[in-house]
Amino acid sequence: MTIGLSVRGGRRGALAFVLLIGVLSFFADFTYEGSRSIIGPYLASFGASATVVGIVTGLGEFLGYGLRLISGRAADRSGKLWAIVILGYVIQMLAVPALALSGNWLAAAALIILERVGKATRNPPRDVMLSHAAQEAGGYGWAFGIHEALDQCGAMFGPLLVAAVLARHGGFRTAFAVLLVPALITLTFVLVARLLYPRPQDLSPAPPATQSGRLPRVFWIYLAGAALVAAGFADYPLIAYHFHRAHTVPSDWIAIFYAVAMGTGGGSALLFGRLFDRFGFAVLIWLTVLSAAFAPLVFLGNFWMALNGAAIWGIGMGAHESIVPAAIAPMVPTNRRASAFGLFTAGYGFFWFLGSAAIGILYDRSPAAVIVFCVACELAAVPILWWVAKASPRATGLAVS
Repeated sequence: MTIGLSVRGGRRGALAFVLLIGVLSFFADFTYEGSRSIIGPYLASFGASATVVGIVTGLGEFLGYGLRLISGRAADRSGKLWAIVILGYVIQMLAVPALALSGNWLAAAALIILERVGKATRNPPRDVMLSHAAQEAGGYGWAFGIHEALDQCGAMFGPLLVAAVLARHGGFRTAFAVLLVPALITLTFVLVARLLYPRPQDLSPAPPATQSGRLPRVFWIYLAGAALVAAGFADYPLIAYHFHRAHTVPSDWIAIFYAVAMGTGGGSALLFGRLFDRFGFAVLIWLTVLSAAFAPLVFLGNFWMALNGAAIWGIGMGAHESIVPAAIAPMVPTNRRASAFGLFTAGYGFFWFLGSAAIGILYDRSPAAVIVFCVACELAAVPILWWVAKASPRATGLAVS
């Protein structure tokens, strides 16, 4: 039986669903981004090297993206979007506070990776749900932008809470334990959303058409460009590790810097999501050029340069989480969306892992080499994204799939 908001269709119902999923994501990001703001120093407290931090976080991102290939296909084949989403959130939300119980870096690394596995499980079906509501809610870029803005707000407040705990000499373990509260709130909202919207696909303006065939060539070219972007985008735990090791940022400010990055990313997601709906891939191209500037600022800069670098890093991260999936939705057949999201992010995550491992290894030798690597990868993606823009002049957030 359909209850509550699920009886309302049209723009109002679709927008309400986007907002509800956004609030859910606010608390989810509050939880796991709060933990990620201190993962680098936490691993370092167990004696882990930069190489270990880079490989652990890179492997986590690889699985966090790569396993979406499996969950995406499972969602398309079974149609059980909510079951997969709920499973993913349960895994992710329980892994974070469990970090308080870690006794060594190996145990912490296992939980860090498990948290990414949970995210991998729930993201493709969740993004498909959002895509069903997007056209009625105002466009793909706008819907994913709203979601990302709320998502990033949580990602801002989580690190601020962690910073407050550390400032009061609570320690890393206390900070992870406190995050149990937003984790439980997240799981409550997941169940509420499931009850109110048992069939998000009904929010589409028309019943999804049965489509078949291979994913278009432009999708694969787009994946190649995004892979280069991912390879050159350093994980924040490694950036935090650098701040801690180089003493450019005081320890109790590292989480605050992450909060600044998340807040900047969330605010820019709304703006750039709307611009994407209007101007298409040109927005993503300019964002890629801009985000390349994060590397020299965070790895060579003083306190204030590092702060600006963290903000630019946040803008790039916001683009990864909002515009990138928004661009996929109109590219592929409706009944292949979960598989497309999963396949795309699997490739994206694989190159993120390779890039993170390379960045960690390079950092142990020379931070300057890290900067060259990051900037080169980001800029190498620009001509590929330019080709995609030319090949798909109508590939904006308002395009019809």
